[in-house]
Amino acid sequence: MGIIKASRLIFDYIRRDEEENIEEIDRAIDGLSVDVEKGTFVAILGHNGSGKSTLAKQINGILTPTEGTVWVCGMDTSDESKIWEIRKRTGMVFQNPDNQIIANVVEEDVGFGPENIGVPTEDIWTRVNESLEAVGMTAYRYKSPNKLSGGQKQRVAIAGVMAMRPECIVLDEPTAMLDPNGRREVIRTVRKLNRQEGITVLLITHYMEEAVQADRVIVMDDGKIVMDGTPREIFSRVDELKSYRLDVPQVTELAYELRKAGVNLPEGILSQEELLESLVPLLQAAV
Repeated sequence: MGIIKASRLIFDYIRRDEEENIEEIDRAIDGLSVDVEKGTFVAILGHNGSGKSTLAKQINGILTPTEGTVWVCGMDTSDESKIWEIRKRTGMVFQNPDNQIIANVVEEDVGFGPENIGVPTEDIWTRVNESLEAVGMTAYRYKSPNKLSGGQKQRVAIAGVMAMRPECIVLDEPTAMLDPNGRREVIRTVRKLNRQEGITVLLITHYMEEAVQADRVIVMDDGKIVMDGTPREIFSRVDELKSYRLDVPQVTELAYELRKAGVNLPEGILSQEELLESLVPLLQAAV
């Protein structure tokens, strides 16, 4: 079993009237099974309403299954006695960092999480120092979060989660409210945590360029997993992705159109460098 596993997971949002009678049932996750290995970087894609954010909340125990089971580090999220430990092991970072930042000084905000879980004071400051260093925000430790850019705030939110020493971080569209520079800052930080710290990362995103950097890409539609593979495997299937109302990276789209036009390019090109490496020999041969 991996660090996160779901088996035949079903989750229904139930709307009730004032007398608690059921008015409507909306199935957000429908029979989903998945196994995530420790230390991997997994991107989860899907259009709005596909169930990806609901899945994220299942992993942290914010929501629990209607049917089926979710295990985090071998613990069943439906077991109320395990919820505290599960939330210590899996940190959550949401879209809007302002919803997670509560202190008036950056270093105090980063220390808030470990203080709440009973970490001794001397250890808290060690964790704060290490977490700020890991996300490149040490120089801002005495600043007010209100003075930071969106990307910097999101890095502070990630540092606050890191200070709790989780084994896994789940990021639910953490760059959705950021400009391109802020998005790059956050994704660079996430990659570093995964590669250097060995933290398992689940990144829910609708930016295809971010998914390219993952080890594994999962595509969800209508509460189910419909595609699962490496970025190259997934983005080689352009027409299938578009059938699920998703885009592909711009460079992949360009290479795909060139292939359709008869240019002899490999499938699944993911970067400008790859495209140039494939085009240069063709151009040289044509001269």
